[in-house]
Amino acid sequence: MDTVQSDGSSSSRHATCADDPELALDLYSRTIFKSLRRTDQRKWAHAYLRGLLVTSGKKSVRRIATAISRDPSVVQSLRQFVSLSPWDFDEVMAELTHWVTQHRPAAVWSIGRAVLPKRGDRSVGVHRYFDLSSGRTLNCQLGLGAFLCVDGAQVPVDWCLHLPTTWTREPDRRAEARIPESEQYRPLWAQALRLVERLSARTGSSSSVVLVDMSDEPDVGYLLHGLTKRRRDFVVAVPPHLAVLPAGEKAPAPVSARTLVHARSQGTAVVSLPDGQQPSTPFQTSLVHLPGSSQGRSPGPLYRLFTEVGRNCPRPLWLTSLAHHAVAEVGSIAAFQSGTAAVIGSMEQDFGLLDFEGRSFPGWYHHMALVSAAYAFQRLHGLTSVASRSRHSQCHSLAARDFCPIGGPVPDARTTTGRATEEPKIASPDPSA
Repeated sequence: MDTVQSDGSSSSRHATCADDPELALDLYSRTIFKSLRRTDQRKWAHAYLRGLLVTSGKKSVRRIATAISRDPSVVQSLRQFVSLSPWDFDEVMAELTHWVTQHRPAAVWSIGRAVLPKRGDRSVGVHRYFDLSSGRTLNCQLGLGAFLCVDGAQVPVDWCLHLPTTWTREPDRRAEARIPESEQYRPLWAQALRLVERLSARTGSSSSVVLVDMSDEPDVGYLLHGLTKRRRDFVVAVPPHLAVLPAGEKAPAPVSARTLVHARSQGTAVVSLPDGQQPSTPFQTSLVHLPGSSQGRSPGPLYRLFTEVGRNCPRPLWLTSLAHHAVAEVGSIAAFQSGTAAVIGSMEQDFGLLDFEGRSFPGWYHHMALVSAAYAFQRLHGLTSVASRSRHSQCHSLAARDFCPIGGPVPDARTTTGRATEEPKIASPDPSA
């Protein structure tokens, strides 16, 4: 299916997008989901996307179906599309990445964690996980997401589901959740490196800086060396006990990052925050090398270790490859991390990130792709009315019409039996949804 017509009607359609959110969403859906092979798949992708934008409160499949159509069969079609229909997550997210970078190349790639609480042990990848931000141990799924920082916005463009060995080593659980054979256990640092490699392949960018909080990852050194080997600049929050070598000493002994940086004198830098504020912030910083990175007589790459001086609570320790850049610049990059957490919170609150059971591996990835696409459209297209848990008013310009899929209206199932030829029906709801 063509994404945009090449004749004169194309410019007129784009000209009216600002005034017609439905048309804008139609064009966007055609672009993001053009890799879906079948017409019915593209139709239900558009329907689910629209439902995420207009459904108030919890965005379960049933509530989405009710919000976009009076046809009772829609809920089953949406459930099948998300959980059973064979379509490629990677291809959809590649299109989303390209759409986002058309706005402006992303100078920073931020990697964040989505902690998705679950009941029971049926949801794929669910396990007991200590959430550092809340200080609690949760029964949850853990997703690692890649976000492009463009024009003051952060947009999710890729995800990895963390699969503990309790899932990867049990054939019955793998089969029930439809986990591909290629998916094995990867520690969080390896998942982060995997996201970076995929973004590098999609964007071709060699200059974007990787930002990620790995302050609870004991093997963060593997990530640091992996990024350095790939010549990818980074700003990474590291554990306080990370061993570093003070720069400028002839035979330095390893010392913990926290001990070294806290021994340095305090300075100040003006940091640009994502919300536009520019506070004067106290910092402590030191130039360091990493053990095991020496090359012959050379001590290896030079890094900058820095931390904001906090009055009330410990602040993250950051290590960056941008050793010769001003502390104000690398501190401004580190400040994006709080924005990443805020985006994930918005996706949970307003876009249904938490509202999918996620029992199957393909279903989890499909849901994450759809939620990411909905957030990107709202954030970058400028749609201001999104139905959320806290604001129960619906986006009237999108919700005013009953569901009308790409390519024209579908007859109401109460007046015709023609719909059965467009989308095969399932005898009972999919238990993996």
